Amino acid sequence: MAWYDEAIFYHIYPLGLTGAPKQNSYGEPVHRLNTLLPWISHIKQIGCNAIYIGPLFESVGHGYETTDYKKLDTRLGTNEDLTNFVAECHAQGIRVIFDGVFNHTGRDFFAFKDIKQNRERSQYKDWYCNVNFWGNNSFNDGFSYENWGGYDLLAKLNQHNSAVKDYICDVIRFWVSEFDIDGIRLDAADVMDFEYMKALRVVANEVKPDFWLMGEVIHGNYSRWANNETLHSVTNYMLHKALYSGHNDHNYFEVAHTIKYVNDMIGNKLNLYTFVDNHDVERIYTKLNNKAHFLPVHIMLYTLPGIPSLYYGSEFGIEGRKERCSDDSLRPALNYEDYKDAIKTNPCTKLIAALGKIRHNTPALCHGEYKELLLQTTHFAYARVLDGKSVITTVNNADSDIVMNLPAGNSAKYVGALTGKTVLVNDGHIRVNIEANSGEIWIPAEIADESFAPILLPKIEKVTKPTVKAEEQKKETPLPEKQVKSELKKEEVTVETKTEKIATDPNRPYEDMTVEELQEKILEKMRKNGPLTDYMIQTVRQNTHHGSLVTWVKSFV
Repeated sequence: MAWYDEAIFYHIYPLGLTGAPKQNSYGEPVHRLNTLLPWISHIKQIGCNAIYIGPLFESVGHGYETTDYKKLDTRLGTNEDLTNFVAECHAQGIRVIFDGVFNHTGRDFFAFKDIKQNRERSQYKDWYCNVNFWGNNSFNDGFSYENWGGYDLLAKLNQHNSAVKDYICDVIRFWVSEFDIDGIRLDAADVMDFEYMKALRVVANEVKPDFWLMGEVIHGNYSRWANNETLHSVTNYMLHKALYSGHNDHNYFEVAHTIKYVNDMIGNKLNLYTFVDNHDVERIYTKLNNKAHFLPVHIMLYTLPGIPSLYYGSEFGIEGRKERCSDDSLRPALNYEDYKDAIKTNPCTKLIAALGKIRHNTPALCHGEYKELLLQTTHFAYARVLDGKSVITTVNNADSDIVMNLPAGNSAKYVGALTGKTVLVNDGHIRVNIEANSGEIWIPAEIADESFAPILLPKIEKVTKPTVKAEEQKKETPLPEKQVKSELKKEEVTVETKTEKIATDPNRPYEDMTVEELQEKILEKMRKNGPLTDYMIQTVRQNTHHGSLVTWVKSFV
């Protein structure tokens, strides 16, 4: 197995964590990256053995308008600072992957500046998509070009251009030779050209053994991007959504359905990058209606199939919500001195550290086959089975304790890795009590690591968001299992009557279709695989990015 199959990632947005200015003056380097050096020991202490950090390179503002792929952002320091940071991570046994923003550049990138200066005579005029010297743009350059996401600040690279492809491949080689990185997270991989990604995979296979390519993919068939020819893994946004809403709605059926849906999509050969928050979405502590659910959510993050990732600061239970269309509160500056004792004093941090230790000492949680054992709206049990031994996870999102009777295989006794409780196997089953808004990881005594130091499950504040109107509260009341299944079946039958279909020309290229036509074409293809739920339709309707939809519809075979 490769190193990333046993990784626990710590995700850093460096411009935010270091408190860098929002705009780059391109002045003298300020060595803010060095302030992250003390964080490395904290990251290791809470059980993370890999860091995803970025964007890092010279840019105008938030980091995704790249000016120079080979120079650390002036606001963070120098290339020497970055080399030293990666070296210190490696010295402490932590792998490092960078954010690869290879879909677009900023307007200060050398190729774009050459087009501005030389126009039709520029040797780089074909480096960008749909450059038109008869048009104009919001910066009044006297020519137009295809931008990223509607922002002229982000000029879209022409991924079909061999010179662009060769340049980006050279950037990857440079990052490895200069900084000794272990992999790259590809920004917005779901709209990348597949031949482009194949070229990046060839380079990845050349530069270093087990060099990891992980892509940001929000919608579509994940195996389309993650396979032997393109990427090793992608972001599991489906599970991200299910984990927080499954708790908010007291509906573990959503989580179980998502696991099965993704597993059917990718099989058992891929490990997806799993998370509960990141630099683009609100903090998990903010999203949870009941803050006590922080505990079962993270138990599931560490025990379900996938490669778990923590977003910096969330191990402390900090808040962060999108405000006035800004991500600033999701990317705050933090002072290490304020949190250096958190593993002793903060219940959230204490939990995360315990889970990290358990995962590292229990191979089944990385490599074991997933098996569902018991499923109700408010409680859920599943196993990770390796070499005939079942490691069992039990979670409870209700405000009262629950007793579960679960198949336990051929072991004689189980140990609760978090609490230290022991239970005997009786007639092939264990009978366990799970406290309200809590969970446990049950490990066969014969494979339980002796170094586990059981902790009292931390009491994370039970706070609920403001109460909703009575009629809304009634609507959100959890249903009994049979009624939930009935409602799901009803939804699958009736949901089509709620959706007005849009006629599409079957012969027109996907690239020429409107957003609405592409959405309908995707739903049409999904219908062939079975009934659609409201969630599935909502996922399609919420994606309004034309390029992403084109890639998504092409992902169906």
